[in-house]
Amino acid sequence: MTDRDRFRAVPQGRLSRLGALGQIVGGIASGVVSEGLNRLAQGERPHLRDLLLTPSNALKTAEHLSRMRGAAMKLGQMIALEPGELLTPELQAIFSSLGSSAHFMPQAQLGRCLAEAWGPDWRRHFRHFDMTPIAAASIGQVHRGVLSSGRPVAVKVQYPGVARSIDSDIDNVATLLRLSGLVPRHLDLSAHLAEAKRQLREEADYLREADEMRRFHLLLKDDPRFVVPLPVDELLRPGVLPMDFVEGVPLERLGTAPQAERDRAMQALAELALRELFLFGAMQTDPNLGNYLWQRESGRIALLDFGAVRPVLPESAAAYRALLRATLSGEIERVRGALLDMRYLSPAQVARHGKALDEMISTVLDHVLKAPGGQVDFSDRGPLVAVQARAQPIFLDRSLWALPSPDKMFLQRKITGMALLALKLRVRLSLVDMLEPHA
Repeated sequence: MTDRDRFRAVPQGRLSRLGALGQIVGGIASGVVSEGLNRLAQGERPHLRDLLLTPSNALKTAEHLSRMRGAAMKLGQMIALEPGELLTPELQAIFSSLGSSAHFMPQAQLGRCLAEAWGPDWRRHFRHFDMTPIAAASIGQVHRGVLSSGRPVAVKVQYPGVARSIDSDIDNVATLLRLSGLVPRHLDLSAHLAEAKRQLREEADYLREADEMRRFHLLLKDDPRFVVPLPVDELLRPGVLPMDFVEGVPLERLGTAPQAERDRAMQALAELALRELFLFGAMQTDPNLGNYLWQRESGRIALLDFGAVRPVLPESAAAYRALLRATLSGEIERVRGALLDMRYLSPAQVARHGKALDEMISTVLDHVLKAPGGQVDFSDRGPLVAVQARAQPIFLDRSLWALPSPDKMFLQRKITGMALLALKLRVRLSLVDMLEPHA
């Protein structure tokens, strides 16, 4: 898809966004019928879940979510972080494209947003403003410019109507998940949906994001591994966030860098996540790779997005510290107990699948604690494959699904994202040395 093809107006009204979701449902429904008839003709007995999660249906869903943007697209991005039991690699690749494939606002719509923020003569603030965005995601798109003072800036412009549509988008997507059968009926999602709405409202508050950017700038000012831009206060508005323009390349480019460079970058990001969890009391919980840039010559990492920063509740930090200590002890029973306390496991799962769960825990402990030379090799996917094989029947036993607290779910999103990045970059890390200071 060319940049020209990506210019589409953001649907703003409640009915227009509901209609866009209806198009997703209609497209998926026709795909389910077609695929189901095809499989029946081949003598198969298809299951609804398998028919819903075909690559063709995923492509339709990703494309429509990309057009909608907002909370609906954000939920699609979260699906892309699913670690493997629900989605095949092909489906993960499709949903992962949502990280950076949002459609752009047409320039007329963009101009109206900027005029609303800065007045009809908004161009007087700039020597240059590029109307084609350099990035586009779920909440807004980013433009490059140069202020009249000569200061290079990146300007994040929020999609119109996105903040108002958060509640209805999440309610509508939750209804689709229920109707599809992908979420077991016994699971009470009300607290998690309420927290998702709150989190996304905060992400859409650019004044708050600017505050968090300043806070992390101070927290990391003495750490030479990171670059944190500062907002342009005089042009800051609720729907427009100008900040220092930071040079760098997408973090994915690290995949072709020498081993030592990949290891250093991943260690920096992992140690930052640990400091957020146990020292800062605040964590940026969105691990989308588009939130980072890598500066190849210096090896520094630029942190670009602070909308998803959330406080770490003391009880959540204590629970993760208990899990960390249990892991370092090497005792399966302590790890299992910590996971039960956090509600990542349920007593019913332990009763029915206890042996497989203990084998999974043992595999992870051996990989972390018995790594040759203390270096955990994330290019060795053997332990992951073994864990996934044992997890599959547990995951499919949907009657036993349980959920941890909403706070832990958002923190785990970041932790899982860091683990998946380590796998993607095939790094080697001294995990025990990194974890012990926080035990």
